[in-house]
Amino acid sequence: MRTKKWNLEIVITESDRTTVAEARLRGQNAELIVGEGTAHRNRADPDMPHIGDDLAVARALSGVSHELLHEAASEIETRTGERVGRLRAS
Repeated sequence: MRTKKWNLEIVITESDRTTVAEARLRGQNAELIVGEGTAHRNRADPDMPHIGDDLAVARALSGVSHELLHEAASEIETRTGERVGRLRAS
């Protein structure tokens, strides 16, 4: 059995009504994939920072996920010479 370890770091920055999250995934060969997500709070909404954090982080992770799927599709196409129509997220 072989075990691999990838590291994920998430940095959240809040400014006024905007929350920005950056997800940095470092894979097995030290390659770095970065995703960014933003959440904006409406002036009429109550101040509940954890909701903005959740939304921004989810969007940043979604960006990382999409980049991983894109890289996998590109690698498959390179190795097989065939176009990948669609990779499912799950």
